[in-house]
Amino acid sequence: MQRHKQKCLWGWFVGAIVACLIAEAPAFAQSSQDLEQIRQREIVVGTKEAPPFAMKSPEGEWSGISIDLWRRIADKHKLKYRLHEEDTVQGLLDATAAGKVDIAVAALTVTAAREEALDFTSAFYGTGLGIAVPTDGAASWAPVVRALTSFGFLRAVLALIGLALLVGLLVWLIERRHNEEFGGTVSKGLSSSVWWTTVAMTQRGIGHQGPRTLPGRFVAMLWMVGSIIAVAVFTASITSALTVRQLQGNVQDVTDLSKVKVGAVSGSSTEDTLNRLRIRFESFPNAKLGLQAIRDGKLDAFVYDRPLLAWMINQDFRSSVLLLDIIFDQQHYAFAVPAGSPLRKPISVAVLNEVRNSWWGDTLYRYLGSKGQ
Repeated sequence: MQRHKQKCLWGWFVGAIVACLIAEAPAFAQSSQDLEQIRQREIVVGTKEAPPFAMKSPEGEWSGISIDLWRRIADKHKLKYRLHEEDTVQGLLDATAAGKVDIAVAALTVTAAREEALDFTSAFYGTGLGIAVPTDGAASWAPVVRALTSFGFLRAVLALIGLALLVGLLVWLIERRHNEEFGGTVSKGLSSSVWWTTVAMTQRGIGHQGPRTLPGRFVAMLWMVGSIIAVAVFTASITSALTVRQLQGNVQDVTDLSKVKVGAVSGSSTEDTLNRLRIRFESFPNAKLGLQAIRDGKLDAFVYDRPLLAWMINQDFRSSVLLLDIIFDQQHYAFAVPAGSPLRKPISVAVLNEVRNSWWGDTLYRYLGSKGQ
């Protein structure tokens, strides 16, 4: 009986595998058929300069992360193709959606708006947006002034003043009948005791003045020790905040972008992100002009795809522009094809195969200096 059950289970398992293979057979056959049809003609590959994903040498030779990946796929599958260059990202997307090019190979990020007009292959690289800021403009008194006038700073100052008033009132209540220095009218005695607690807190010297009763001196002792700790903590926190602000400048995080002049590339997915975050920005035709505006002091920050910013800053703006060590708004790079293109599935499979081998890691390291983001 047990053996009969095992045979039944084994038969069901084998049958399930066969059924799956039969169900997938048309898809595999269709993919192979599409690939065979693609080999019969010349593929028009649209691209646009976007270092380090697509770069054109003075001699007209193309290279880069996306270009190298496409060439490797085309060589493996014996695809005939020719490159067609577009001037803008939007122009490349429009040409792809209209079917003027068969596949767009550049630095294209996958977005919902773009997905409505065309199709994307499997993603081959994941990263996010980066923020570039001026190096020489990083040390500024503007953030220092903002820190000194912030609610947190005011609250800390008021807390110290409140403690001094509270202790001064306690000392006056204890000493007013036993110490002429805190005696007299309420205004005279209370002001003298508050003044004494303030002087004791700042360690400016209190001379022979001070409480004379045992309870008063006990309170004074606790206050002098406690005020040393309170002032030390206050000083350390303010010094740290001011130092960080002065060294890092106006922009330290995404939340600071709403307070400064920001730039972005016109027609890029960065504009969609900034609009969603309700951050005002100035558009530039390309990232190089935006980084020049940073260098010239016309912008406080420039937001764009982080690997592209890293490449351009390292090439031409190393001494004048700094790339912050933050990444936001996760993005994925992929090839784009016209909607319903037979290229999408075979190229997607080829991309998935390539990005899982050591060649891909070496390629990323060669262009980006790392195998990750």
